[in-house]
Amino acid sequence: MTRKQKIVVIGAGIVGASMAYNLAKRNQDVTLIECNSTVACEVTEKSFAWIHSSSRVLQNYRHLYDAALTEYHALEKELTELKINWHGALTWGVPASMEESHILKLNRQQIMELEPNLREYPEEAAYAREEGAVDPIWTTKLLVDRAEEKGAKILFDTKVTKIRTEDAKVVGVHTSNGFIESDVIVVATGAALPELCKPLGLDVPVAPSPSIIIRMKSNEKLIQTLISNSQFEARQLTDDTLIAAEDYREESGENGPEAIGKRTFEILRHGLKGGEKLDLESIQVGMRPMPADGYPIVGFCDQTKGLYLTVMHAAITLAPVISHLAASEIIDNVRMKELESCRLSRF
Repeated sequence: MTRKQKIVVIGAGIVGASMAYNLAKRNQDVTLIECNSTVACEVTEKSFAWIHSSSRVLQNYRHLYDAALTEYHALEKELTELKINWHGALTWGVPASMEESHILKLNRQQIMELEPNLREYPEEAAYAREEGAVDPIWTTKLLVDRAEEKGAKILFDTKVTKIRTEDAKVVGVHTSNGFIESDVIVVATGAALPELCKPLGLDVPVAPSPSIIIRMKSNEKLIQTLISNSQFEARQLTDDTLIAAEDYREESGENGPEAIGKRTFEILRHGLKGGEKLDLESIQVGMRPMPADGYPIVGFCDQTKGLYLTVMHAAITLAPVISHLAASEIIDNVRMKELESCRLSRF
């Protein structure tokens, strides 16, 4: 029988929520700590939330992206309330991988049938028919709620000030609400992870990579799939909310978030039939945690026993599959070969 361990998970974004859920469902003593008053307050809230398996990645990470869709389908069966829009992703005019078996090449007529509300159409596009998207806040909340039902303790408005170690082993965390002891500490704090690990002598090469999310109210559903092209990246979040994603360029001025957000809003207003009825709701900047080589950093630290790192970009895509594997490493005390390419020691 597996020993029940005291496990503290720091951070209630999609990664921390997935970790807490996978650990709690396997009967561990889980405490999830979040410095904000609710889940998904940082980068998860501002995520485009595309479940994206067709991106170009190095071969030794390909298996994680391939497994991501399968893991989401398994999660759908487990969590029957989970809402995933398996609407596929339509791409043209931007680099996309055409190697995957689930990617079709569509002609102009087929694109018009898929997306009847575009004002202009390309001659051809790539259609990743098996890809989808989620509501990132709702999904994170569902995972946390289910973790709590399975016995996890959830502490909001609680800031972790220090990870405490004795003889190079974690013993707990100091927080704004007192000390909590633990056998294992899972750090899932995104871009804030390096700062928390630095006092332990750990240099984790992760930097904040800002991105922009634009939310708009729409009277009707204007986009059927997820569209990514050289002008915009957009999808329906719900029937009455449309979101678009843009790269962050400068802090202010004509390439600042506000200006970029407004330009994207105008492109969608003019580029979609019915777009003139769109209302701009918000323009937000999310700080994506970007490891130095762009790939996840996952696993126990060699220098500090019991400290487990989970930080990744494309967290919406990868969090369910990686947290499932990570839970096995933590609970069963095994090294999962699927995570070997993700170790901090590669740097």
